[in-house]
Amino acid sequence: MQRIRVLVVDDHRIFAESLAAALAAEQDVDVAAAGSAPAALRNLDRAATDGRRFDVLLADADLTAPLLAVPPQSSAPLRESAPRACPRDGIALVSGLRASHPYLRTVVLADRDDPRRAAAALQAGASGWVAKDCSLSRLLAVIRGVLRDETHLPPALLTGVLRELTAARKHRSESERLVESLTPREHEVLRCMVAGLGRKAVAERLFLSPHTVRTHMQNVLGKLGVHSTLAAVALARRAGVGPVELEAATAASVPVP
Repeated sequence: MQRIRVLVVDDHRIFAESLAAALAAEQDVDVAAAGSAPAALRNLDRAATDGRRFDVLLADADLTAPLLAVPPQSSAPLRESAPRACPRDGIALVSGLRASHPYLRTVVLADRDDPRRAAAALQAGASGWVAKDCSLSRLLAVIRGVLRDETHLPPALLTGVLRELTAARKHRSESERLVESLTPREHEVLRCMVAGLGRKAVAERLFLSPHTVRTHMQNVLGKLGVHSTLAAVALARRAGVGPVELEAATAASVPVP
């Protein structure tokens, strides 16, 4: 019998351990519980190192424990030396794990139905959104289903989630069109902005003067039709623009205005 390895992460420790105990009663399920996102990461990394990696992660949608993770749209793996930021919730945890543990199927556990957040969870890489008060048999069906590459949502959420995903696709296409209007240098500056670099850091990285970087940033904001760096970064992420690799050594080059 092929066993399914499940990790439950919820900062309400009693809930996490109770759910783990219920799942462990199944003959084909091995389960562990983590009371925080950092603990979940340690469990995942240790299991992968030991050759006993987890198959499914059940993550609380409202996870509040601090977690160091890569930005949601980054394709860089999680590494101790990489610059990291604290995500807001369990959905951000799912997004951060997508690159570092691509084999892992993730299911978000929620206290309430929320089409917008459920759509965000799917976009982050989750395979399912399940109410915490669902039956154990329903949860087990979802766990086994996502391992068959199925996507699971409560029927009552389907219409709302489809509406949210359609709207997101429209926003993405508009964002992509705006980003395509940037010059190669402006696109590079935008990727630095997505990585959270300030004007001085961008200037040093690209071998430009701070004044030139300021001009490029103003041009980026103008072409994207936004008025702040934060809005530019949000638009860039919708368009699929990822951050520059911060830990990669910058190769010597001739300054380009």
